[in-house]
Amino acid sequence: MSSQTEIAVHIRWMIRRDMPEVLQIEAASFEFPWLEDDFIRCLRQRNCIGMVAEYDDRVVGFMIYELHKNQLRVLNFAVRPDIRRGGIGEQMIQKLIGKLTPQRRNRIILEVRETNLSAQLFFQRAGFRAVSVLRDYYDDTTEDAYVMQYRFFEEAEASEPTNRIAGRLAG
Repeated sequence: MSSQTEIAVHIRWMIRRDMPEVLQIEAASFEFPWLEDDFIRCLRQRNCIGMVAEYDDRVVGFMIYELHKNQLRVLNFAVRPDIRRGGIGEQMIQKLIGKLTPQRRNRIILEVRETNLSAQLFFQRAGFRAVSVLRDYYDDTTEDAYVMQYRFFEEAEASEPTNRIAGRLAG
């Protein structure tokens, strides 16, 4: 597939029968992949959610995230390597951003390996910003992680500057 092709996917809750395809994507995506037990242990937690992106009856991407009082925390996120840059990751992130509200969960946070430049750039394009560095974060290496955050802003708040002077002069 060309990198210009937008692949429209169906994003739904992850179910047990998705696990073989999720594990294949995981193994193809990461040097230190999660094992099936890692997924199961995580998804058994009440605040842990798994979602998959489906195209042509196949799982082509997934995300695992936790619900917290005022944020969503992405724990794992991957798209099948052979169809990356087709808009699947963007659609999954937009689905997650759609769950944010100004009153409750108003940000998404995640950690990215310092060597994973493509993920850093992907999340940056999606509106995330690096907010801190976690030194020697991973168990499997001495690698640092960048904490990246997406903050929810209401459209009006972000696009319309307020004119405080005009309000005082009126009347």
